[in-house]
Amino acid sequence: MSKAREIYLCDQCGAESLKWQGQCPVCAAWNSLVKFNPGKTTKSARLPLAVGSAGSKRIHEINERDEPRISTGSDEFDRVLGGGLVAGSVVLLGGDPGIGKSTLLLQAADQLSRSVGTLYATGEESLHQVSLRARRLEAAGKELNLIAETNVEAVLEEAERLQCKVLVIDSIQTMFLDSVESSPGSASQVRESAAQLVRHAKDQGMSVLIIGHVTKEGTLAGPRILEHMVDTVLYFESDAGSRYRLIRAVKNRFGAANEVGVFAMAEHGLKEVKNPSAIFLSQHPQPIAGSAVLVAREGSRPMLIEVQALVDQGQGMNPRRLALGLEQNRLAMLLAILHRHGGIASQGQDVFVNVVGGVRIAETAADLAVMLATASSLRDRPLLPGLVCFGELGLAGEVRPVPFGEERLREAAKHGFRKAIVPTANAPRRPIDNLDIIAVDRLPEALAKAF
Repeated sequence: MSKAREIYLCDQCGAESLKWQGQCPVCAAWNSLVKFNPGKTTKSARLPLAVGSAGSKRIHEINERDEPRISTGSDEFDRVLGGGLVAGSVVLLGGDPGIGKSTLLLQAADQLSRSVGTLYATGEESLHQVSLRARRLEAAGKELNLIAETNVEAVLEEAERLQCKVLVIDSIQTMFLDSVESSPGSASQVRESAAQLVRHAKDQGMSVLIIGHVTKEGTLAGPRILEHMVDTVLYFESDAGSRYRLIRAVKNRFGAANEVGVFAMAEHGLKEVKNPSAIFLSQHPQPIAGSAVLVAREGSRPMLIEVQALVDQGQGMNPRRLALGLEQNRLAMLLAILHRHGGIASQGQDVFVNVVGGVRIAETAADLAVMLATASSLRDRPLLPGLVCFGELGLAGEVRPVPFGEERLREAAKHGFRKAIVPTANAPRRPIDNLDIIAVDRLPEALAKAF
């Protein structure tokens, strides 16, 4: 009988080694290699990518079919998923502790159980604790199955016995396989447990929702390959102390990436926000200086977001530049453009920029709103009432176009705004009702027409 093949896996990064070493050759962690016996079938289990493949086919020979989707009962959650759960898909949800990951999936599991068989597997709480939370959230449906188990094989056996179509894992860091000689939560356990779940999901056509812990840097704990294995990766975002939660899809094989769903944390759990633009706009009785309204695009939807700026006399030798919800380095670049091409200097001034509502803006369409809000605060003059803006700024002071300009303008008009400063290339060919569009090519033009 041939000797069973043994390898060593690093608990920190998941790297493989054919022999034990005191230090991992990949991540340089000490005493992190643990023995693992892959067995005869583990090679295919570790690579759950080509399920059911029986040789190659030409692409035109493959029958097209619409992927059936299952609604989670929440329009915002369905939007982020791309229209609902796809049969056989694996979704990974990450976020800070206490942000609402278990709450959201428990509510979704309750709604899903009313149409398909659903199993909620918890490795962090007892059945009694989950039951109490479900009753508080008014999600204690009669059809939802609960199991308190951390062994992946036992969870999958129970899901097969119940003939479930949806499985919720809370969380992947608590799950383990008997074949891996390391503690739950280690990189090797997380990787192999996820691989087993993905393989079963593809074989049986069962949708799997997985909760993942995050590190102090905000990234998902465990090996990076975990995010490559699954079909969809979702992240919870929230500002400290805010009741609003944003779920962003950073990867989605069945829908648009960077899609955003907005929720509010209420007494009975997470409630979807039907009109996200309303929560990101402050209600000022009178126009105030240092405030500009941006038409941003998050995923497939335009949203109105208020950008606020405060320019004050610096208190030290080095003036502060602080941006919340925006990239810090880009703020410094924009202030240089404002000085060079707009003639507005901020030397010796502290500049603080904040995006209302705790949302993070990654697109460059926010450049013009940041500049107008900063100039408004520095001059202590409010912008024109009912004004919105968007546009990217170049180093030469030009205002560059951004994608989906007409959709942004129609969203602004729908919310009652009457003026819009936009790049010339984004000016629509046909006028938009009740919206005066001011097209500009350079920053000085925007500054002259905004006040």
